Amino acid sequence: MTQNAIIWLRNDLRVTDNPALRAAVAHGPTTAIYIEETDASLRQRGAASRWWLHQSLKVLARDLAERGVALETLRGPAEQTVLDAVDRHDAAAVFWNRRYAPAERALDARIKTALHDAGVTAESYPGNVLVEPFDIETGGGKPYSVYSPFWKALKGRDIPTPQRRPDRHEAIDAPSVDTDYTAPSWSAKLADHWQIGEAAAQDRLDHFLEELVADYPDGRDIPAKDVTSRLSPHLAFGEISARQIWHTAQTVAQAHPEKASAIDKFLSELAWRDFNHVQLYHREDIATVPMVDKYAAMEWRDDPDGLEAWQKGRTGLPIVDAGMRELWETGVMHNRVRMLAASLLVKNMMIDWRLGERWFWDTLVDADAASNPGNWQWVAGSGLDAAPYFRIFNPVVQGERFDPAGDYVRRWVPEVKDLPDKWVHKPAEAPEDVKRKIAGDYPAPIVDLKASRERALAAMKAL
Repeated sequence: MTQNAIIWLRNDLRVTDNPALRAAVAHGPTTAIYIEETDASLRQRGAASRWWLHQSLKVLARDLAERGVALETLRGPAEQTVLDAVDRHDAAAVFWNRRYAPAERALDARIKTALHDAGVTAESYPGNVLVEPFDIETGGGKPYSVYSPFWKALKGRDIPTPQRRPDRHEAIDAPSVDTDYTAPSWSAKLADHWQIGEAAAQDRLDHFLEELVADYPDGRDIPAKDVTSRLSPHLAFGEISARQIWHTAQTVAQAHPEKASAIDKFLSELAWRDFNHVQLYHREDIATVPMVDKYAAMEWRDDPDGLEAWQKGRTGLPIVDAGMRELWETGVMHNRVRMLAASLLVKNMMIDWRLGERWFWDTLVDADAASNPGNWQWVAGSGLDAAPYFRIFNPVVQGERFDPAGDYVRRWVPEVKDLPDKWVHKPAEAPEDVKRKIAGDYPAPIVDLKASRERALAAMKAL
């Protein structure tokens, strides 16, 4: 006798390499559910990633319907919503892929117990990582806190082969999903920059490996160049799995040895994402709690006007402003510029890294529970294997090095587009006749870079 099953989707909005989905379909007639969980213990999505979620659910509903699986979008406390879905569909089993934040794990454990108590099978499977964070440790049996040995250990592991799509059943009409969501008016601009869904993610990976990866090791630091994978939002929502990326890239490297070194560099960045998940799994809430204890004593400046200027790309430091405006327009920011923007806020402006992390959480389409706070803590110096406290990026020097002709800055900060290359990253220092070429009311630098650097060094050294 067949028994109904439920696949509870979370950050795994794909059909291929979805272990829980395969298990559910093999068990019996399957209904997929996605819950907008209202539990107070969970971090709610930011506005930009919530927009992406809506689009992704619509695509997934069609993909699942082609395989005979209907997707329901629900809202409410997770435990009661799951139990209600079990009753409504007379389900004998619920399947899901694991997630790794402490509050999420605690909630999932409670729901698994409740299902077992109700006589319902509940099974979980590896989530969207290369190696589960509880399954990789140092020779001393501790979690890795330094990246280089972590990467060496991960490279030596057999990364599980991606699973095929589940068997196709008779197709059904795709249901309407997430109908209670109304996209904000500002989100229309995001649609100009992205294709969303599993097929788009696979296309993006193929294009990157075929056309761009050879230039990745050096070009990835040049913000005006389009040589990065742009897979981060697809990964954040599980439209593609880390395992798929790993094995596809390895296959390309074997077929094209001339690309092998560049692909290895790319995969080391993918592994950094896993390293952040290790931190997420083994520590307190890394979005609020410094991973290095002494940083809890840091005295941050209360500067709401400065924070707003940073958020709006009005710091007077063009490469930082370019990044913040790129973020607002597209939902992402070039990775090197993310470091510069974060360093300016935390080190030069001495504003709490958690305020910057929250802004990114709200405005990034690729906001990720592990990578976003993990990378902010890395810049702040409070993370594991973090940038040392004395590393303070100079945005002018960095701009001149990685955007020497000002191509990136001119695109996003039109006020300075008519300046000569020599002054495009430091308009405030230009001669008066050159300054007259600045359009509008572009501000002077929000801080003195040298003096603010010394202030930060003194404060952090005192810890």
